[in-house]
Amino acid sequence: MSKNSEFSALRFGLDEAITYGTQKEAVKIAREGLKEAKAKGRQGETAYFKGQLELLKGNFATAIEYFDAAIKYNPRDGASYNDRALCMVELGIIDEALCYFDRGIAVEPDYATVYHNKGWLLNNIGRHKEAIEYFKKALSLDAQRPVTYDNLADALMNLGDYSGAKAAYEKVLALLKPGACREIRRQISAQIKAIEAKVNKS
Repeated sequence: MSKNSEFSALRFGLDEAITYGTQKEAVKIAREGLKEAKAKGRQGETAYFKGQLELLKGNFATAIEYFDAAIKYNPRDGASYNDRALCMVELGIIDEALCYFDRGIAVEPDYATVYHNKGWLLNNIGRHKEAIEYFKKALSLDAQRPVTYDNLADALMNLGDYSGAKAAYEKVLALLKPGACREIRRQISAQIKAIEAKVNKS
C-alpha cells in the first residue's frame, strides 16, 4: 500500500477501522473508497474496495476474486496480496496463504502490515520464533503499531518470555489513542496482571 497513493488515506483508515473500530465503520470507509475509485475510473482500486466489502461480509471466496483482479491491475499492490492471504486463512488454505504473504512482501517490501499478518499466522500455527522476527520487521517499518506489539507479546508468552511479553503489552497501552479502545485496554491490563502474578509465584 504505497504511502503516496491517492487512496492511501482511505486504505489506512479502513485498516484502522478493521483493527480497532467496528465493522460498521469499516464498511462505511470501504464504500467511500469504492465510490471514489469508480468516480476516478480506477479499476484496480475499485476491485480492491469491492474485495474489502466482501471480506467484511465473510464472503471470502468472492473477496479473493476481487483481490485477484486488483493484483491484475496493479501487480505491486502488497495490500491485495495480504488481504487475499487473509481470506485464504479463513478458508483453511494455510500453506498457500503464507506464499501470498511472501508475494506481498516481495512486491512491496516496505509495507508493515503484510509482515505483521504473516507473523500473526505463524504464531497461530505454532511457529512462534519465526513470528517474532516478522513482528520485529513490521515494527522496524512502523514503530507505532499497537496491534503488532499485542501480537508480539502473545508470541513471547508462547515462548515463556514473560518479561518481554509484559514490556510489549505495556507498549500497546502507551500507543493506543487516549480514551479509545477501552475493551482492548482492559484485556491488556488483565494480561499484564496475570504475567505479574505468574512471575511472583515462580
